[in-house]
Amino acid sequence: MISDKFVIFAALLNLWGSLGYAYLTLKGKVKPNRVTFSLWALAPLVAFGAQIGEGVGLQSLMTFMVGFGPLIVLTASFMNKKAYWRLKKFDYVCGGLSLLGLALWALTGEGNMAIAFAILADGLAALPTVVKSYIAPQTENWLLYFLGVISAGITMLTIDTWTFAYWGFPVYILLICALISALVKFKLGTKFPLKFAT
Repeated sequence: MISDKFVIFAALLNLWGSLGYAYLTLKGKVKPNRVTFSLWALAPLVAFGAQIGEGVGLQSLMTFMVGFGPLIVLTASFMNKKAYWRLKKFDYVCGGLSLLGLALWALTGEGNMAIAFAILADGLAALPTVVKSYIAPQTENWLLYFLGVISAGITMLTIDTWTFAYWGFPVYILLICALISALVKFKLGTKFPLKFAT
């Protein structure tokens, strides 16, 4: 285990990645999916509140930044009308299921359940971007997601209380960011096309 102060460095990595992605959005070089980024702002902030309620300390800063960063990107997407991914039925279905996950959390009101439903909601919100990263990697930037992998990894190294409230969201962020980063960086969809993706 390393000092929990390293979470501050991890949060700064998230902020750096988000600001860079927002800049690329303003320039029209990446096209964020607004459904995904809206829910990526909401779900982690819900999980952050639940982590605070469960007594998670500085490690919850990573979860906060994972929600705050997409809010920056979402704002940038409205400043350049050409800098967003055109939404399809699949995006709205995933968004609706994601909101359902958050509503289910609201009904339970329990901290660990809130984190689990926030992960579910975030994962469902991520599906359109995962598909987009597979079929159109040129509309994404792998660095934002790779910085998310590093940030989550650093946060996990600071954990000394291995309960779900501490490790749930960082493990999820590490996995989803690694997937999207690999899809974009290595253009896996162009190398291994699937029928559903075309």
